[in-house]
Amino acid sequence: MWTVPLRGKYLVWAITACCCQGFLLLGYDQGVMSGIIGANNQFGQDFGEPDPTTQGLIDIGCAFGSLIVFFFGESIGRKRMIMYGAITMLVGTAILTSSTTRAQLYVGRIVTGIGNGFNSSSIPVYQSETCGGHIRGTLVCLNSTITIVGLVIAYWLDYGLSFVDGPVQWRLPIGFQAFFALCLLFQGMVLPDSPRWLIAHGRAEEGARVLAQLEDRDSVDHPDVIEKLKEIEVSLAQESAGGPFQYKELLQGGPLGNFRRICLCAGVNIMQQFTGSYLAPVVYQNTMGLSRDLSLILGGCTAITYMFASFIPLWTVDRYGRRVLLMTSATGLSLCFILAAILLSTGSTPAAYGATAMVFIFQIFLGIGFLPIPWLYPAEISTTRIRARGSSISSLVNWLCVFTVVQITPPAIANISWRVFIIFAVFNAIWVPIVYLFFPETKGLELEDVDHIFEKGGITGGVWESKGGRTVQRRRIVEDVHEAREKEDKV
Repeated sequence: MWTVPLRGKYLVWAITACCCQGFLLLGYDQGVMSGIIGANNQFGQDFGEPDPTTQGLIDIGCAFGSLIVFFFGESIGRKRMIMYGAITMLVGTAILTSSTTRAQLYVGRIVTGIGNGFNSSSIPVYQSETCGGHIRGTLVCLNSTITIVGLVIAYWLDYGLSFVDGPVQWRLPIGFQAFFALCLLFQGMVLPDSPRWLIAHGRAEEGARVLAQLEDRDSVDHPDVIEKLKEIEVSLAQESAGGPFQYKELLQGGPLGNFRRICLCAGVNIMQQFTGSYLAPVVYQNTMGLSRDLSLILGGCTAITYMFASFIPLWTVDRYGRRVLLMTSATGLSLCFILAAILLSTGSTPAAYGATAMVFIFQIFLGIGFLPIPWLYPAEISTTRIRARGSSISSLVNWLCVFTVVQITPPAIANISWRVFIIFAVFNAIWVPIVYLFFPETKGLELEDVDHIFEKGGITGGVWESKGGRTVQRRRIVEDVHEAREKEDKV
């Protein structure tokens, strides 16, 4: 298949644009239903006032899509998995937009969820495997930022069309996501696949050509391309020493520490969803006693705040590292919840407005850490051999947790009101020592260096006794390449 004749940074940015398009679609799809479910509008009249359970169906679909990637994503490939995600989203959007019954609506919601599951599992892997360690954090965080852009677009389009009568009020916002899905499909068609995936699947020549494009070299025989190719091959040889992949490898301990990697992939996503992030209008309306219309406006404003805050990691994630952003984020979120709980406990109107300000500050702290890092960390902490499965597990856990939180938060607010904030304050406080003790720093490391990240062993994998959680130094894989070449020379 023909691919764009781009090289170097231009190819990296083209791949980044494709990945951002996928996350824009993800954010839009999440946001578009949130703005029309639960309101006294045309959508409610057409479908008999469906409750937020309808929104939760996307989470089930996303989880199922992630599960499919777990079993088949590695054999299909990163690029094709993303294209299948776009096609599935187009099918789901067609079903949703033409819905006349609640059953059809539910089917469409699940299908679009499956497409999102394909994308959320595959895009971080594709992005991580096609860029250098010095910029990987920034680019994957950019994907997360674009997610919020999609959510904001959906939110305000829903709000604007809420003043229009007729089915167009909801059919247009839902159908509009087909435009984003088509863009994603066309972008994916003309981009090369991940060189690491190609090399891992016996297509070394094609992988070398993609590496030459990414490194902006004219020939696959250039020393930089040969060196990079050798690093990937040596890394794969070390990971594949036991022969063909077996699922029991995911439970493997030892120096490679696959089980520890899988736990971190799942853990960071559990932590993300139990930071307390949820639909702002519900919190405003049910906890702070604000009107539905004012709640929607404030919800849109907090989404915009969230969007601007999500740009901060683009300058900080590769400078200060993943651990610092996660711990700073969790600390700030915990303090926001504590202050909000104190203010709401008084029951006064001025205190409710003070709590509203805490929600805005909460969005800032969420945007700088626990929004982007859970998408980035699983793709880079996993080895090439298990990266697709590690990312799909993290995505699966993420969507199951989203579904859980969406289901339990409204009744919790109804029963204990502002005390819900205390629960999430405690959760966020717990995340700080967990990150400090168990999450190694991956800033600046090449993906092949990460193979060695747990070789120090111990309960914390060497994180506790390593300064800044940095258990391995950059370019460790170069030592392995030299050792491999010495063995070849002797033979």
